[in-house]
Amino acid sequence: MTPLERQFVEDRAMRDSAKALFSADVAQVRGDLANRGVGERIGARIGKSAVDMANEALEMAGDNKGVIGAALGALLLYLFRNPLIDWLFGDDEGGSDEERGARDDGWDEAEQY
Repeated sequence: MTPLERQFVEDRAMRDSAKALFSADVAQVRGDLANRGVGERIGARIGKSAVDMANEALEMAGDNKGVIGAALGALLLYLFRNPLIDWLFGDDEGGSDEERGARDDGWDEAEQY
């Protein structure tokens, strides 16, 4: 047998063994998909990722309680900024702008051109 024929036989044997491995992998994947569908696998993976992310967030929150408290305080101050400003720096006359007859455009009714 010539070296070229021997190389051909070796290459064919490697090809056949690679094809057998590939066929076994395909059969295993088909068997797994028959047991659990693609949708179920995606749902399980997403659910596991969400649980892992929630656990990591809780752990990080436990380590940074001061930062979270400051952020919540800033959020509350922002949400209630108008009542707080009115309470701190409101007019001493009492009553709201509507009760005093103030206009929305910023002009006083007594003011003339």
